[in-house]
Amino acid sequence: MVAPQVKLDPASLGPVEKLRGPLEDQLTSALQVAVDEVDEGYAGESVADVSAQLLATTKNGLHDDIADGFAPNQAQLRSVAETIVREHQA
Repeated sequence: MVAPQVKLDPASLGPVEKLRGPLEDQLTSALQVAVDEVDEGYAGESVADVSAQLLATTKNGLHDDIADGFAPNQAQLRSVAETIVREHQA
């Protein structure tokens, strides 16, 4: 099972630094829910499609303002997608 975790770059946060931990927790939780949903519904899609599903599902689980600003590292998101695809091919 994949257990991704979101970490924010402190340099990009500005004056809301004290919200970093709770925001990371919320993003990580939304991403984990997305991983579980996409993994459960996996039906042979490509890594690119799984990656897009992960992003869309994660954003759907967030407040609109947070979702609008959520721009995960694409290489890391793709790595999670690759793991989902690989686990279903085994």
